Amino acid sequence: MQLRKYVKAYETRGVNGKPTPRQPTPAPAGSTPPPDSPAPLPGERRRDRIADLVGRRGFVRTAELAREFRLSEVTIRTDLESLAADGLLSRVHGGALSVDRPAERPFEEESSVSTEAKRAIGVEAASLVRSGDCVVLDVGTTTTQIALALLERHDLEGVVVVTNGLTIALALEQAVPRFTVIVSGGTLRPLQHSLVNPLATSVFASVTADLAFVGCTGVHAVHGVTNVNLPETDLKRLMTQTARRSYIVADGSKLGEAHLGVIGPLDTFEALITAGAVEAQVADLRRAGLTVVETDPSGGAGADGPAPRDPAPRDPAPSRP
Repeated sequence: MQLRKYVKAYETRGVNGKPTPRQPTPAPAGSTPPPDSPAPLPGERRRDRIADLVGRRGFVRTAELAREFRLSEVTIRTDLESLAADGLLSRVHGGALSVDRPAERPFEEESSVSTEAKRAIGVEAASLVRSGDCVVLDVGTTTTQIALALLERHDLEGVVVVTNGLTIALALEQAVPRFTVIVSGGTLRPLQHSLVNPLATSVFASVTADLAFVGCTGVHAVHGVTNVNLPETDLKRLMTQTARRSYIVADGSKLGEAHLGVIGPLDTFEALITAGAVEAQVADLRRAGLTVVETDPSGGAGADGPAPRDPAPRDPAPSRP
């Protein structure tokens, strides 16, 4: 007890009454000191950064911003509300949209963009189809090129095509009875000549397809596969669940983009079939684990060769949730 008093007095007063500085506790052997956390940005600068990120990405989630700025989601929501009040972005559930986000183009206008690239994608995708396959064809100008390429496959018999695209159904009409064409039903969306909910999901939920070719407006290494409008996004997501193997079909202008509706993460898909893409964006997607098949708009497959084909016998269909 007496010894403890002397030790305490020494720690407090030191030698000759002078305080003894307390030494820091040494770190355990082999450990590395934690990195210095960056100082949080002032509110105004942080909101400027957020507005810039939303403007460049088109859509950003609240949780992503909270991680990026190391703040609570409550603080980020307050920032987003402030920026929305100033007209610098639009608030949506779960995040924010750019006020300058790309408008959805009508089918006819989109058909005139990247025509050769879409045709090359269509030929490559159609080469994966075998006689007797059930194929889901999503609505879109690229998937319409797949339908036109299938018409040129005179070796195919007994193919069943399920689609929610009226343009695709009409294009394939001349292949009947060699092909069976099933139209999903639903509510007409004139901008893309597509059929959406209500009443569009029952057919897709009732079939098991061998292949699904799904279009989109964005393929991003972090944000996955996305679409600019929500009504079609729900159906695209269901198509991937219906098929044994799902492929993204998108020309190079869609790579690196991220939009509001999330179709699924990259690992949902067997591969991306693309053409006219910037090599750096292709490299980003490959690093993220996605197989990318580049096709040559001038004819023939790119350096990766043809997309992977289904080995026989086929695997059992995936169970639906």
